[in-house]
Amino acid sequence: MAWIELDGAVNVRDLGGLPTDDGGKTADARLLRGENLQELSPADIATLVGEIGLTTVVDLRSSDERASEGPAPLDDVAGVLHVHHPVLPEAGSATDAAGDVLLTRADRDRSRYPADPICGHYLGYLEDRPDQVAAAVRTVAQSGGAALVHCAAGKDRTGVVVAVALSAVGVRRQAVIADYAATGERIGPLLARLRRSPTYVDDISSEPDESQRPRPETMAAFLEQVDSRYGGAARWLAGHGFGHDDLQLLRAKLLRT
Repeated sequence: MAWIELDGAVNVRDLGGLPTDDGGKTADARLLRGENLQELSPADIATLVGEIGLTTVVDLRSSDERASEGPAPLDDVAGVLHVHHPVLPEAGSATDAAGDVLLTRADRDRSRYPADPICGHYLGYLEDRPDQVAAAVRTVAQSGGAALVHCAAGKDRTGVVVAVALSAVGVRRQAVIADYAATGERIGPLLARLRRSPTYVDDISSEPDESQRPRPETMAAFLEQVDSRYGGAARWLAGHGFGHDDLQLLRAKLLRT
């Protein structure tokens, strides 16, 4: 896993080098994923913008989260576009950082996929905010340089949007699942970071750390359900305004030539 070591974030990685079904690989420095970016240092910004070529930040947090957290170090960096695509319904103060939203929406999540309510929760992103999920993937496709997709922990909302994008361009399923699960390698430091924020401390403290570790079985179930319900990620995107030209642009963006 191509971790990007930063002072102010622990769950940032480059999704280059992932194998595709046709024998290719994803390109380096095109799609990054991460958690809350509020604590980035000047050295971190130099790494992301100066060395990697970051030009676009795709923020999946709710409007309440953004307001609560306030300005972030990347906000005023010249040449970096910030695009907001909240994938949770914009109501209340839920953050989706940990178990809070999963518990408050447990009945709906369980009804979508009784065997794994977290998978059901992920399917809810596609059902409740399809416009925002598709728009987030389109923003990645249209980015001039590297795009960084993030939410609070960088595991749930980010995990789903990234999985949809990677699956749509043919990244092997096991590679998508392994990338999702990789956040578990850093779950302790990640949750410790989020506990420093008043926005997330209550969510993070409501469940044991181990219960918040992403399970590969959850992503496997999610991708299987996307296949069985919608015909796969590319077809789901096509059904929500992400056309052939968009998909070709995404492929050109993410895949090595």
